[in-house]
Amino acid sequence: MVHSHSTSTTASRGDVAGYITGFVLAVALTAGSFSIVTQRLLPSGSAIMALALLAFVQIVVHLVTFLHLDLSRGQRWNALALCYTALAALFLIFGTIWVMHNVSMNMMSR
Repeated sequence: MVHSHSTSTTASRGDVAGYITGFVLAVALTAGSFSIVTQRLLPSGSAIMALALLAFVQIVVHLVTFLHLDLSRGQRWNALALCYTALAALFLIFGTIWVMHNVSMNMMSR
């Protein structure tokens, strides 16, 4: 069975060089995070901030190089869906932390 692909869809999906660049960046960011923790390169407060920054950068690298999400007009609905998912995840995470904190505080008072 023969499949035909147009060059415009292939170009919009990325090429091997883009994937290799994304992979190298992801590995470098992961190695940087790993070395900050294992070698204790920074004090604990600074390490947490550096890890959060490296994690955010790695998320952006994955979104741009592997998921091909950008700020173009055609990606507007994908970006909106991503923002909604991130908001729902934040509600879930911080809501869980808030409930567990309240449970802990109420149990400690008895």
